[in-house]
Amino acid sequence: MPDDFIPIARPDIDDADIAEVADTLRSGWLTYGPKSQQFEAEFATMTGAKHAVGVNSCTAGLHLSLLAAGIGPGDEVITSPLTFAAM
Repeated sequence: MPDDFIPIARPDIDDADIAEVADTLRSGWLTYGPKSQQFEAEFATMTGAKHAVGVNSCTAGLHLSLLAAGIGPGDEVITSPLTFAAM
């Protein structure tokens, strides 16, 4: 990479982050395993929610939020025009 290159969004990854990834890979769980369940429990506690569910994308999260709100076929949902529909 050239010396004058300025990254748009350089990630802040430290040794603790790398250790967590390595621990996860060694555990054999790449999907819904102990780390996912720990994250959901800690997120629920942090937000004061009874439950929290981790999903793989914002699209999935928005879909679940609409279902949880009882939004269904025939209902109108108004959002910002500055969106990206990944479907």
